[in-house]
Amino acid sequence: MSFRIGSGVDFHRLEAGRPFWLGGVQVPHDRGAVGHSDADVLLHAICDAMLGAACLGDIGVHFPDTDAAYKDIDSKVLLRRSRQLIREKGYRVINVDTTLCLQEPKIKSYVPAMQQAIAACLDIGTGDVSVKATTTERLGFVGREEGVIAYATVLLMRDGAESLE
Repeated sequence: MSFRIGSGVDFHRLEAGRPFWLGGVQVPHDRGAVGHSDADVLLHAICDAMLGAACLGDIGVHFPDTDAAYKDIDSKVLLRRSRQLIREKGYRVINVDTTLCLQEPKIKSYVPAMQQAIAACLDIGTGDVSVKATTTERLGFVGREEGVIAYATVLLMRDGAESLE
């Protein structure tokens, strides 16, 4: 098969006093995500989408939270390593579509920087990276600002396949 689609989702709890990394960008906020790495929920969802599309398992298989080597690691490193894993199977990323679910902060002004960071890690253009956000209208743990969710969809193409363009 020449093309593969993958989807990923990630959730992280928010805690006061932690840095808040989203899409490879530190976003000013009074809370940040809790995790073994830098807890960048958006990059983790993209990693899972890529790895899933290539039938390589998920982020926990390749970068387990039980391994001290990944403690506080920059998730851009994980994204680049995930890209390398799919390249080794003969695939490359065509485009990425993501959605963040968070009540606060508003991220509109940070989206271009997120697109640039993600595109640089994946060796694609910023026009091939979509970052959207929505609130949950104050419903659930996201609405109470206790956590954040990210969804990602990725299209991969096998090297040598005819392009969609």
